[in-house]
Parts: sequence; structure tokens; C-alpha cells
Amino acid sequence: MSSSEIALDVERLGVVRDGRPLLRALSFQVRAGDLVVLLGPNGSGKTTLLRALAGLDPSTGRLRLFGHDLSGMPPHRRGIAMMFQEAALFPHRTVYENIAYAPLLQHRPRAEIEAEVERQLGMLRLGGLEDRRPAALSGGERQRVALARTLAARPRVVLLDEPFAAIDVEGKAGLRAEFRSALRATGTTAIHVTHDREEGFFLGDEVGLLFEGRLERWGRPSDVYRAPGGARAAAFLGFNVLPGPVGPVAVDPVEVTLDPDPNAPATWEVVAAGTVGRGALVVLQDPSGRRVEWRPSGETPLPAPGRRVALAWPTARRLPELPPTTSKWSAGLSPP
Repeated sequence: MSSSEIALDVERLGVVRDGRPLLRALSFQVRAGDLVVLLGPNGSGKTTLLRALAGLDPSTGRLRLFGHDLSGMPPHRRGIAMMFQEAALFPHRTVYENIAYAPLLQHRPRAEIEAEVERQLGMLRLGGLEDRRPAALSGGERQRVALARTLAARPRVVLLDEPFAAIDVEGKAGLRAEFRSALRATGTTAIHVTHDREEGFFLGDEVGLLFEGRLERWGRPSDVYRAPGGARAAAFLGFNVLPGPVGPVAVDPVEVTLDPDPNAPATWEVVAAGTVGRGALVVLQDPSGRRVEWRPSGETPLPAPGRRVALAWPTARRLPELPPTTSKWSAGLSPP
């Protein structure tokens, strides 16, 4: 459960490697108990940010954990645990021994260690796997053990570096729910990074959009989606970025329609059309090479590739401010 207490206060965090800036003066705060998700494409600096917070990479700026300055503090004393894409479990140890490893190093009483391990086993659905070694586990089971081992150390903040990247689609949904539930149950503050938009918006109490080492947007998922910021952020979140009457606009693919005006010029050529799960997807292109994604309703017959159509988008978000706007401006027509 989140609170008003600030767990992590990051001020002008920067990382330079081989003369190239990887993080550029990032500033943000994370409230205690929150799960924050940082979204961005590959190479945007997500993993570099986690490594800087953990003290694994040298950085500039200031970092406070529950009010305590971490400047110059080595990684093992920060109270920040980092979980990587690969579970990195001890291969020669059982599930039980992997989870008990950190509590043993912390010299906690044996009864307390046993209670901690049992708690983690139950919380992350690992009962019955205690005596197995990592090689005998599935990928999802290994990730659950890795999280259990991380939480058993009682870190003040957990950093999650795309922990579901190597998990198949079928296993991801359950893992996401279990990770979120476990973090909630322990009241653990966490930062999770991913390039998966759906994953980020499902998990995050707050989300940030990171591009080329800069934070472009930060806020609650619904607010970020409603107003993602500039054209780059809008495109990353799946919007079509298109010209509007007073500048570019962001258009949700579900808000694209066939223009009801019979005189509207058919300037969009269908590149591909097909079903995507329960819905449909049509990709179109105009003479300039600009592409648009359209997700028609179930009642709309799919146009054949090569056909030319006129499109409209009655609802659009202006860029870069992106307040919700309503416009009857249509594709293929000159703006007034």
C-alpha cells in the first residue's frame, strides 16, 4: 500500500560512459509502497538507470533512500535489491536454500528464517518445489523463486529489470499478477522497467516514459495514456501521429473510422488487413509513405489490400500538449 512518504528521491541523476551521456539529469520521486514502471524502447537507458540506483554504475546527481543520502555508498549497504532478466539462482542449491540464502547471511534466528521461507513459498505458489534445484524448474518458476529470494532479504526497494522478458505469453499474465500481489503483500517499494506497454500500464501505480536517457512523462497510467506528451511518446504508446488542423495530433487506432463523407478523397491505401485475437487490424499508407493503424469494430468488413479508402478520426489528442480535443478534420482533406 502506497503512502505519502517518499522512499526514493532522485535528483539530476546522470550517467556518462565513454564520453557518451546515457542518463541526462533525471529527477523523480517514488512513494513508499508504490510500484513504478519505467517504459521505453531498447537503448533508452532503462537498465542503466536501475544499475545507477543500485550503485553498480558510477553516476552523478543525488539519491536519497527514505531521506538518507546514498552518495558513495557501496551497493551491498544501500538496501536496494536488483532482480535481472535471468533468475541467476544458485544452481547447486535447492529452492528452499536459495530463498534462505540472504536471511542466513543476515544472521537471523533459525526460526525466523524458516518462517520467512515458508511465507515466501506460500505467497509465490512455490509449495512442493522446496527440494528442487533450478534446473528442474520452468522459466516462470525460476522467476518466482528469484523474487522470493529477493524479498526474503527484506530490501527497502526492489529494482526489476524486465523479469518477464524470457517468459512465454501464456505464463506472463499469471506472473505479472503474482509479482504485483507479492510486492503489495510485503509493502515493498519497487521500480520495474520494460518496453512492453501493456505490462507497464497493468503493473504501475505510476509510469514514466524514458527516451534517450531523458524522462519525457511521469504520472498515473491513465493520465499518461490520456496525455502522453510529445509525438515520440505518443507513437511509442501505440497512437497514430498525424497532421491536424492546428498541428500534429495523436489518434488511437480504435478511433480511426471510414470517412462518412462520400466526397472525401480516398488517399489511404490498405497495406494489410487481418484479425488480431478478438479484434482486427488494418495497416494503411498515404502517398507520402505515412502509415496508420486502424482497429475497426467487429461489424466492419475488412478492406482488401490495395484498396484505397478515405479515413476520419473524430477524436484526437493535440500534440505536444495533448489535451483531449474533438475535431471533424478528416484524412485526405486539407486542414481549414
